[in-house]
Parts: sequence; structure tokens; C-alpha cells
Amino acid sequence: MTQAVQTYAYLRSSAVQESTAGRSLALETSGGAGPLGAAANPRFFSGFLTSPGAAAAALLAVADVAAARYYQPLLRASLDPVVTAGGDRLRFESFSGCCGVHARLDVLADGLDGDDIGYGTTNVDVNNPLREGLSRIGTGEPLHMAVGPDALEVTTLDGPVVEKKVPLPDRWLRGFAETQVLAAGFDLRAELPAAEAVRFLRSLPRSGGRGSTVGWVVPAGRTLRPTSRPVPGAVCLPGPERLAALQRVLRHALALRVYGPARADGPAASAWEVVLPGMRLTLTLSPDASRGFSGEGGVLTALAAEGSAQDAELIATLLAWEPRIDPAELAEQSGLPVARVRAALTRLGTAGQIGYDFADAAYFHRRLPYEAGRAEVHNPRLRAARALVAAGAVRLEGATAVVTVDDHVQRVRTGADGQLGCTCLWWAKYRGGRGPCKHVLAVGLVRAEQPEVVR
Repeated sequence: MTQAVQTYAYLRSSAVQESTAGRSLALETSGGAGPLGAAANPRFFSGFLTSPGAAAAALLAVADVAAARYYQPLLRASLDPVVTAGGDRLRFESFSGCCGVHARLDVLADGLDGDDIGYGTTNVDVNNPLREGLSRIGTGEPLHMAVGPDALEVTTLDGPVVEKKVPLPDRWLRGFAETQVLAAGFDLRAELPAAEAVRFLRSLPRSGGRGSTVGWVVPAGRTLRPTSRPVPGAVCLPGPERLAALQRVLRHALALRVYGPARADGPAASAWEVVLPGMRLTLTLSPDASRGFSGEGGVLTALAAEGSAQDAELIATLLAWEPRIDPAELAEQSGLPVARVRAALTRLGTAGQIGYDFADAAYFHRRLPYEAGRAEVHNPRLRAARALVAAGAVRLEGATAVVTVDDHVQRVRTGADGQLGCTCLWWAKYRGGRGPCKHVLAVGLVRAEQPEVVR
């Protein structure tokens, strides 16, 4: 598994601090990006949380996911959550160590009472003493929160005093990219009021493992009813024990929203959003507990599309840390069709620059510590497809293409709906459910270079 080592450099450890003025939550930031470029320890917010108990519990839930491995839980993960400031909200994100669960806490304007919210993305230090402090925060006491050091601390402290060197696997980045592609295809499938939300979530198992099952639920009035198969209207609940982190916020829950694809004949990803006072906490689950997001293949078509790299460069210059990105507006500004803008946003997502918000049904801008193009270089299927093209292994024959691999041949055909299919074992197993195979990608690359060929 390819990975790099990321150094998080904090001026001090994050902590819940006690003083005569009351409790305060100091979340220390590492190196990040903002409107003015790179910043060693950016400052995004200073003020009060309007629902401190709910916020503390939700932050712990995000930290729980960051420290968890739901499949083969042998080692704890150690990736500090990402925080993005979008001018009107703060978003805290984490991925489980197995890359099968994505957590995001959106603290909205109604959940914050203080100075202006900044713009940018960084990591925040989460440590055991901080977790213990957060667990002691109640609902009735005021809680001041600072995300990043103030100007005096930056000038008086002599460099970082806390460093963490952690491996950042490429599948972690690919997981962020794949979740935003899947999320953009989700619809709101069910919404439960507080009492039913609590009842349903408390009925779920809290532990699983290699024997974890893929289940289904069907909206039934104001609640969800379990079902053993994907009947019409059903939503996939893969590895229900992976929703255990939501238990922390149940006493603050106002509602539960469930998102998923409009139709799924087999295991599918889904998202579970608990509405809190001034906040939303969302867990997105991969289609199976043993299956991380990194191999879903949803970004491959956009990565292989002709001109997508140039389109992505253009669209990147137009982004400005917006909490809601409008593809139609970007199309007007760039002169590109909306379809190409969406493909460019997908490509930017492979560098961690784009996320997707279910409740807003919109993309948002962020910046993760990865250089553009890294996910493409390290994606094995796309790398294999480019190797096939370079070796001259693809021969076009009208609507059919022949791909020669060593001593055998695969045929890629275009269906009546315009979708490509392949005779390889990968396609027979997944039927496109985990993105295109290397043969389909290779054919797409060749056809993009020869637009005069009848498709």
C-alpha cells in the first residue's frame, strides 16, 4: 500500500481549559491552506458554541471514527480530523482506519456565536486528555471555542512544540474522492423525528467484525422497518454496527435523515445524518464493512476523460472556499458545459479539494494535504489502462473494441444505452458497480484520442 508521511505541527496540544471565566475548548491547528496561501497554524474561529453539550458529543463521535478500524480492528488509526472553514460554518471530517466510514460534523452559523468564521482547511489535534475533557462537558454551561491560536500565541511561541508524524495512505485520499462522487448521486430517502430516530439507532448492534452483515431498511410511516432484501424503496444499511459513533449524540438528536441511491439491487453505500441544534453529524458507510471507499472506482471515468486535467485547472482558479458550489454558475464563469464542470469537480476531488454536502445537495471547497494528480498516479486500474494504450493493446472495431492482454483477448462493447461492458472477470463480478475495468478505461482513452471513429 502506497503512503506518505504527513507531519502535523501544533503550537500546543488541544485541550479543554478551566478558568474563572468558565470552560473553553482550544482546538489547535496544524499547517493548512487558506485564501492567502499556506499557513502554519491558521485561526478560523473564536467564540461560543450555542449547544456545547451536543457539540462536544459530536466532536467525540468524529474522533471515534478517526480512531476506529471497523474491519479487522487490529490497530488504532491515528489521523487527526480535518477542519474546513467556509465563512458561514465549520466542517470537521474524519475517515476510519479501514477507509469504510466517513464522518463529518457541520457546525452551522446557528451553532456558533462569536467573531467571523474564516476560510481554509487544516487538521486539528485530538488527543486523549482532550477526549476526556469533552466527555465532561454538559448542556447547561457555556463553552468558548477557539479553532487555531490567537495572534499573540503565534508570535510568542517559538515554533511548533507538538509534532505528530503519521502515515497518510493513498487509499485515504481516494476514499475522500470516492465519497463525494457517491454522495452526489444520493437522494433523501427517509427522515425520522427525534423519538423514532433514537429508538431506531439504539436498536442497532454496537459491534461487528468480519462477519458483519449487509442489511436493508424500508421507510414505514415515521420510522424504518428492517427487511432482508433490497425491495423497492429500501435503503442499504451495510454493517449497522458502524453507526455506533452516533450513540454519543442521541440525547441531543432532533431528527435522523437517511440518504442513498434511488435504486440499489445489491449492497450500496448510504449516509446517516443526525440533526442537532445548529449542527449536523453525518456518517457515510461503504457498501460493505470489509470494503473501503478507495476501490469504488467512481472517479475513474472523470480522470480518464479527455481534457479533464485542463478543465480542473481552470475550475480550481474559480473556487474561493465556498460552502456551496454551484456547477451552473461555474459553467457560466468558465465557458464550459455543466457536464465538464462536474467532471472537473470530480477530478479536483481526487486531490481532496472538493466535498459534497447531502443536506445542501451541493459541493463545497476544501484543501487536503495532497498534491494534484497523486490519486491518478497511484490508481492501479487507471495506471493499467494507460499501460494497455501505450502497448497498443486496444483495437477499435466500430461499436466493439478488442483489448489484447498477454495471451488472451477481452471485448468491450457499447450497449444500446451507450454504456460500455466487458467480457473480463472484473466486469462479470461487479457489472460496473465498482467503476469501469481497466479494459473499458483503455478503450475510452483510445476513443478520446480518435474522435472521428464511429462510437
